[in-house]
Amino acid sequence: MSKISLIMLLLCLSGCNAEISNITWGFFGINHILSLILASGIIYTLYKFLENKQEKLQILTLGILSFSGIFAIIYNLIIWESPIEYLPFHLCSLNAMVLPIAVFTKNKHLNNLLLLWSLGAILAIVVNSAQANYEVFSLTFAIYYFPHVLEFGIPILMFKLNLVEKDISCIKNTLIITLISYTIIHLINVTLNNYLELNNILDYAGNLIQVNYMYSIKPENPVMSLFYQILPYEYWYMYLAIPIILIYLLLIYLKEFKQFIKFRFNN
Repeated sequence: MSKISLIMLLLCLSGCNAEISNITWGFFGINHILSLILASGIIYTLYKFLENKQEKLQILTLGILSFSGIFAIIYNLIIWESPIEYLPFHLCSLNAMVLPIAVFTKNKHLNNLLLLWSLGAILAIVVNSAQANYEVFSLTFAIYYFPHVLEFGIPILMFKLNLVEKDISCIKNTLIITLISYTIIHLINVTLNNYLELNNILDYAGNLIQVNYMYSIKPENPVMSLFYQILPYEYWYMYLAIPIILIYLLLIYLKEFKQFIKFRFNN
């Protein structure tokens, strides 16, 4: 091969690599849809791998993977120039911190709680408009995508593998804990934002830092924006998600509700 041909080949490969590295995630484009299919495939593959394994191996595997969210929290606090905006107060971060405890203890109440909290991880991947410009072969994308996949997948697998029992009696506590958590996070948002504004604390780009954990201050995706158009008040607008939450829980616990109703009618 001549030197000119070799140079042309290297330039071609360099151009191809540049094009591949610049592929963005997108919002309901082909890349986004493929990522959703991949997420389902990851969880299904993990289930098939663990299906007939001993319980100790199942717990150990899921337990190790459950730390991915904590790793992502630490990564975001260290790597970005504005760690105040990456404190672990989003629902996904709360999920990530509770998940290892839920897995290793097999606590029924925590695992049932995470069935709801995992909804936040699902929405973070499905309604990804704020992250649509992430390059799919970047570390930033990997740190965002894979922990979120595991944060909704592992709680499901805990029940699918019969490591813990779904219990409709836990729903009440799940809703109460979630509402209290949301309210506390909103108070943190308000307090932090007042402090940041009063002291004029800026990020690396010179912009005033303002936080919006659990999106209690303002919407940041199309679904939340719709809620805010209907009820344009911070904190309160997210209460419009309650019907969606109740429908989600009904579907999750449908089998258990049927068994409960059947038991009541037979007695």
